[in-house]
Amino acid sequence: MDGNIMNLAAFEAFVKVMETGSISMAAEHLFITQPAVTKRIHSLEEYFGVKLFESAGRGVQATHAAHSLLPKVKNWLNELGDIHHTLSHEQGEVRGKLKIGTSHHIGLHHLPQHLKKYVQHFPEVKLDVHFVDSEQAHEQVLAGDLELAFLTLPPQGDERLRYITIWNDPLVFVVAPFHPLAQKKNLKLEDLIEYPSLLPAAQTYTSQITLAEFEKKGLKPKITMSNNPLESIRMLVSIGLGWSVLPKTLLNQDLQQLDIRFEMNRQLGMVWHPGRTQSRAVQELIEMMK
Repeated sequence: MDGNIMNLAAFEAFVKVMETGSISMAAEHLFITQPAVTKRIHSLEEYFGVKLFESAGRGVQATHAAHSLLPKVKNWLNELGDIHHTLSHEQGEVRGKLKIGTSHHIGLHHLPQHLKKYVQHFPEVKLDVHFVDSEQAHEQVLAGDLELAFLTLPPQGDERLRYITIWNDPLVFVVAPFHPLAQKKNLKLEDLIEYPSLLPAAQTYTSQITLAEFEKKGLKPKITMSNNPLESIRMLVSIGLGWSVLPKTLLNQDLQQLDIRFEMNRQLGMVWHPGRTQSRAVQELIEMMK
């Protein structure tokens, strides 16, 4: 096999184009030019003798062949990563690339000082941090796309994965200070259902935890689901669009915590796949965070 025609970079470019649906996005993620991505895709098409992408509007459309190839290529790249890990493990070195995911909330409010310490301890490790929703991070650890993720732990875990709780994140009911509920004392869940609310999207663990509490009492709140990040929901609540449930860490002077005797917590922590070979880099980070 001619090394010029086929190389690892070509497969990585192929996976990125499949994930993003666009040559330009793939180029951005890989820190290379668009023509370089196109060239790598062409080398694969030439080698396999099939067309992998068709032009479609502003992006590209994957062909049937590309869809068949994707799981095999991802498995192969994971295997190759495992071989890498095993070899560097035998030499006892902490180096190589460590691909981790984090939710925006944890990445902004909890992780920086830990990662700073890690980077100073292990300068040979190239840390690749991806900001993703907790739900996506969970899927990507399962798929082997991320070695480790920091996320809101799911109400129901997956037995194939390992979870460790690191932070307890209390959730609070909030409104704008001028909202009718802001001045009321000893509120109950029943009092909230008369007013509109803004909650994160239905698939988020925060919403699942909140809605479960209302369901236990047979209550149906008036909910608008928002796909926006928690910081944006905070702003929408602060201008008076409804009540919400947010992590206590996001409370500021624009919000009033409701006087409601009710405790809800999100568990924040890390998750990894023990079935995959762990690099020394990821093992050291897990140890540091425990």
